[in-house]
Amino acid sequence: MPEPAADALSLESLSVAYRAGGRDRTVLRDLSLTIRAGEAYGLVGESGCGKSTVALTAVRYLPKNGGVTGGRVRVGGQDVMRLDGEALRRLRSGTVSMVYQDPGKALNPSIRVGRQIAEIFELAGRPRGEAMDMAAAMLQRVRIADPLRVMQRYPHQLSGGMQQRVAIAMALATDPAMLILDEPTTGLDATVEAEVLDLIAQLRRDLKTSILFISHNLAVVAKMCDRVGVLYAGTLVEEGPTRSLFEDPRHPYTVALLRCLPRGGQRKDQGRLDTIPGFLPGPGASIAGCAFAERCALAEPRCRTEPPPLHDLGGRVSRCHRHELAPTLPRETPAQAAMPAAGASAGPVLRIDRLNKTYGSGDHAVRAVKDVSLTLESGRTLGLVGESGSGKTTLARLLLGLVPPDAGGTIELDGNTVPPLLEHRSPEQVKAMQIVFQNPDSALNRSHAISRIIGRACDRLGGLRGRAIRERLETLLRSVRLTERHLHAKPRQLSGGLKQRVAIARAFAGEPRIVVCDEPTSALDVSVQAAILNLLADLQAAHRASYIFISHDLGVVRYLADTVAVLYLGRIMEAGPSERVFAGPHHPYTEALLSAVPKLEGEASLRIRLEGEIPSASNPPSGCVFHTRCPRKLGPVCEREEPPLADAAPGHAIRCHIPLADLARLQGKAAALADAAP
Repeated sequence: MPEPAADALSLESLSVAYRAGGRDRTVLRDLSLTIRAGEAYGLVGESGCGKSTVALTAVRYLPKNGGVTGGRVRVGGQDVMRLDGEALRRLRSGTVSMVYQDPGKALNPSIRVGRQIAEIFELAGRPRGEAMDMAAAMLQRVRIADPLRVMQRYPHQLSGGMQQRVAIAMALATDPAMLILDEPTTGLDATVEAEVLDLIAQLRRDLKTSILFISHNLAVVAKMCDRVGVLYAGTLVEEGPTRSLFEDPRHPYTVALLRCLPRGGQRKDQGRLDTIPGFLPGPGASIAGCAFAERCALAEPRCRTEPPPLHDLGGRVSRCHRHELAPTLPRETPAQAAMPAAGASAGPVLRIDRLNKTYGSGDHAVRAVKDVSLTLESGRTLGLVGESGSGKTTLARLLLGLVPPDAGGTIELDGNTVPPLLEHRSPEQVKAMQIVFQNPDSALNRSHAISRIIGRACDRLGGLRGRAIRERLETLLRSVRLTERHLHAKPRQLSGGLKQRVAIARAFAGEPRIVVCDEPTSALDVSVQAAILNLLADLQAAHRASYIFISHDLGVVRYLADTVAVLYLGRIMEAGPSERVFAGPHHPYTEALLSAVPKLEGEASLRIRLEGEIPSASNPPSGCVFHTRCPRKLGPVCEREEPPLADAAPGHAIRCHIPLADLARLQGKAAALADAAP
C-alpha cells in the first residue's frame, strides 16, 4: 500500500520577527497550519497581519532583517530552515513557485518575454532551441494567443493581464508541487481576473498542484479555495472549509471582515458600510490576551488577559473565548450607520460633448477616446467601468487638462467652457477639479510631513496663509478621520489606508467641485476599503462634491455611483442610472463584465467568456468595435455598421444593433439557465 503524500506545506508553531529600531518585532506568533497535497488554501486578513510574511518564510525569502524565532517550516516533508544552499535552490526551482502581486516588478523589463521563460528550461539542461519551443508551449498553456509574437515583446508592451499570465507561465514551467499566489489578481479588471482564476483552477486540476492563495478579495478566495485561514496580528484566529467559514463565521474578526463588503447590490443611500473600529496592533506589540480584543464589541475582561485557545468546532477551529456568540457581533449603532442625505441635484456641474483623443498620426494613430458625451450632476457620482485599455484613465486626464483633446470637443464646468489644457485654466478652474490616485505611495512626496503635503495644497489651491492654513488643516483632518499626531508623520510611516486618507484630504483642500477617483480602493483590504467608501460618501454629502469614480470592482461602483458609463475601446457602450445599468437589460459587454465578477453569496451565475484580447485602438474593428468578441453577435450588420447610442429608457442608452426586447429575452434566458445550474 503506497504511503500517503507528504503535506505540501506545514507550519508548526512558527514565529517570525523583523529587526527594527534595535529590537526584534514579532509579526507571526506561534502559527500552525497545514496545506495538504493537491489542496487550495486561502489566507485572508487585513494588510499588515502577516500574510506575505507567511509566503516569504515558506521559501526562505525573508529580508535580511527578518528571521524565524521559533517553530518549523516543512515543504513536501522537507524542513526548509535546515536546507543548505544547493538544496534550497532545488526546492525553489523545482518544488515551490511563487506568483507575486505586481507582475510588472517580477518580470525583468530589459529582457524579452520569450528569453525570460526559456532561461528556466535552459537552467534545467535543455538546449536553447528546445527551451524556446517549450517557452512557446507554456504561453499556450496559459491561454496566450500567438505566443511567438508575445515572446518577442518586452514586459512593458503587454497588458496587466498578459503580464500576470506570463508570470504564471514562468511559475509553472517546472511543474511545481506547490504554487504560492500573493494577491495575483489585484489591479486586474473583472474579465482578466476571471480568466486568470479559471487558468489557475484548470492548471491545478491538470497538475494536482497545491496552492497557497493570499488575497484580500474574499469573493475570489471563496471561489478558488477548499479551506480558508483567517490571520490577525500574525495569529491564526479561524480556519475551516471555505463555504462553512464564509456562511457561518465563528470569530468576531471574520464576521467583521465579511460585513465590510457591499453585499447584495447595496448602495450608499441604503446606509454606510460596516467598518472595523481601531487599528491592527503594530509589529512587536505586546499582546496579553486576544489580539482582537481592543476592536471587538464582544470582548469581556478575560479577553484582554487570557490568550484564547483554538477551539475545535468539528472540522474547523476558532480562537475566541466567545466563539458561539461571534455571529451576533453588534453592528454599528443606527446613528452611525445612517448616511447623510445628499439632497437634490442643483443641475449639471460638468458637461462633456463629443470629446476625442488621438495619439500619434497616420498609420500609427491610436484613437483612445471617441465621441464621448456625458453629464455629471452636482453632488452625484459617475462610475466609469471597462477593461484595461478601454479609455477610462485617458478620459480622466482629458477632464483634468493633463493631455489635450482633439479639436472639436468641449468640456463645460458650470455651463462655462473650460480650456483644454491645465496651464490655460484659471486658478478657480484648476481647484474645481482634483484627483485621488490609485497608489498614494506614488502620489505623496515621501520626504515631506503630512502637514506640509496638505498645507501646500491649502496654500496653492485655497489661497490660504498662516493661521488660516492651520485651521483648514484641522478641519480636513477631522473630515478624513485623521488625528493631530498624523500631521508630523511622513507617508512611509502610515498604512495604505491612512495614506489614501491623506490623498483625499489634499484633494479637498481647495473645496473642489469635482474629484476624479482613479481606482482609489483597489489595493486596499476590505476593512480599509469600507472606511474609504464611507468617507467619500460623507464628504460628498457634506461638500456637495461630484465624483468621477473609476474602478474595476463593479460591487464598489454599484455602491457609490449614481450613474454608470461603460467604455470599450474609448467608446461609450452603455450609460445610465446605476441601478438600471446593473439590473438590465444590458449591453452584451456590460453583461459579460457583470458575469465575470466572483460572488461571495454563492448564487449561480452563467459566466460569459470574451474570446481574445481587447483589439488595438490603432486598428479597431469595423462596424461595432465589440463584434470580434461579442457572444451575441447578430451577423454582417455588426461588422459593417457602428450602432448608435440609442435610448433604452429615459436616461439609459445602449450602443447595440440588437433590439432592447431581444436583449431582455436573451439575458432573461441566461439568468434562467444560471438559476437552474447545480
